[in-house]
Amino acid sequence: MLVGPAGCGKSSFAARHFKPAQIVSSDQCRAMICDDSGDQRVTPLAFELMHSIIEMRLGLGRLTVADATSLKREDRRPLIDLARRAGFNTVAMIFNIPLAVCLARNARRKRVVPPDAITFQYDLLLKTLSGISREGFHKVWMLDEIAASQAHIKITRWARPAA
Repeated sequence: MLVGPAGCGKSSFAARHFKPAQIVSSDQCRAMICDDSGDQRVTPLAFELMHSIIEMRLGLGRLTVADATSLKREDRRPLIDLARRAGFNTVAMIFNIPLAVCLARNARRKRVVPPDAITFQYDLLLKTLSGISREGFHKVWMLDEIAASQAHIKITRWARPAA
């Protein structure tokens, strides 16, 4: 699960490190529903679709990357539950990128998110940082600008502990 405000580089990071079919994006789900990845009116439907796709992929044993802001515990919980039911370990990759960088990147994007929305998301990120380690993820990775740009992803199968 990728976690961070708009403009922090989640989607670019995912595109560099994962196969396109492994990435399930809330923006792509919005676009699939109404032809507009930024149309917030369809967000509930987009997340219903996103969760459905993730559940199907995990049910088939496929690595799946959830690409959404995931800045609220109540947004992360269903994804953790889906992974657990399918027998997958969960990883949160938190993009702890400065607000000024997110705003600057956002200004250069094709689809610009309102700056006040990014500021609100950044405040949620700061709250997330203090509690996400207690939410049941198997691993939590914190990525700053340097770590995000230099990261190397190695996909491995984790052995389940003996019962």
